[in-house]
Amino acid sequence: MNHRYQASEAYLQRAERVIPLGSQTFSKSRTQYPVGVSPLFIQRAKGARAWDLDGNEYIDFASSLAAITLGYGDEDVTHAVQEQLEQGVIFSLPHPIEAEVAELICDMVPCAEMVRFGKNGSDATSGAIRLARAYTERERVAVCGYHGWQDWYIGSTARHRGVPQAVRDLTHSFAYNDLDSLRLVLEQHQGEFAAVVLEPMNVTAPDPGFLEGVKQLAHQHGAVLVFDETITGFRYANGGAQQLFGVTPDLATFGKGLANGYPVAAIAGRRDIMKLMEEIFFSFTFGGEALSLAAARATLRKLQAEPVVETIRQRGQTVIDGLQALIDDAGLADVFGVGGHPSWSFLTMRDARGATALEIKTLWMQEIFARGILSVGTHNMSYAHSVADVVKLLSVYREVLPMIGELLDRGGVRTALRCEPLVALFKVR
Repeated sequence: MNHRYQASEAYLQRAERVIPLGSQTFSKSRTQYPVGVSPLFIQRAKGARAWDLDGNEYIDFASSLAAITLGYGDEDVTHAVQEQLEQGVIFSLPHPIEAEVAELICDMVPCAEMVRFGKNGSDATSGAIRLARAYTERERVAVCGYHGWQDWYIGSTARHRGVPQAVRDLTHSFAYNDLDSLRLVLEQHQGEFAAVVLEPMNVTAPDPGFLEGVKQLAHQHGAVLVFDETITGFRYANGGAQQLFGVTPDLATFGKGLANGYPVAAIAGRRDIMKLMEEIFFSFTFGGEALSLAAARATLRKLQAEPVVETIRQRGQTVIDGLQALIDDAGLADVFGVGGHPSWSFLTMRDARGATALEIKTLWMQEIFARGILSVGTHNMSYAHSVADVVKLLSVYREVLPMIGELLDRGGVRTALRCEPLVALFKVR
């Protein structure tokens, strides 16, 4: 047992007696954090910092899977939630805050004419697919990106156990920045597609004309275009990636940073499609839970009032530029790469110099965790990340990347690991 993570590792044993994998979220479990060199439980967080169960402090660039946009414990959000708590959390009839937050989303998001709420991004994407199927009276769906845990999407991935084959057969994947791959999918089942759903951007920026082409092809084939903005929404721009790239979908889904970490998601889109919410069944006891909506209202108002998105973009661009320079200076372009948007950037890793990408990633995680940086390969920037935080991140990379390069050249990556390397289980993007 690693003394630095002694409490975490002991608690994992306790948690796994009552929770599969010891975590409610796959991406927070030991499948993603190598046991022996990782913090496994966070005790508290504030601003851009988190403290694990052993009391170790980190600058958190995971930002709770990109759910945190303002920073942990943002005072404006906390105050709004405390005020709402005095009125109540859930009621026997709708609370006016439901309409108030919906109005804010309609003001900010180009495609939004009506809005419905859920709790997780998977609620929203699944609701959008049900809407599209009702609107088109068709069943097939074309997908590009990660769209949640529910059957209609996850059945198309390697994690499809438990999903009926009949459901799996209705979902078809296409490649990002490859209009021909989408065209081929749509033409193979002419007139059968209800929706084309994609993340408008993740690791790679859209090629000129790609998003416009997706919209044209979707409409040409009578399908509803859905942008999954679970992460890009209220992060790439106040109106999401659709505002940034100037392409308006028929429907869009939101989650993550909509309420700075409080559990709420949303479907927004064209009125004629959204009105079908009166006919399909998309209903939650906690869909109008008022604390999360109070947090969403405070978050959206802060986005409107302060330079949140621009500050995040500037800090994140410094990370991208600095990291790319370090990779180039260390001669590691065959091992590492940088991608994504400044607000949500990626350090990519490849099989190289006799080591697998997963061995390299495990060593990288081992070393950055030990130096007080929390990340699993992304930089999910928040308004709370300071210039000093970015300087610290790059200083850690300045130590760790050349060290990995030297170990690669000596064939010593595996021997430097103080744990078993991560194994390939499920790639979401």
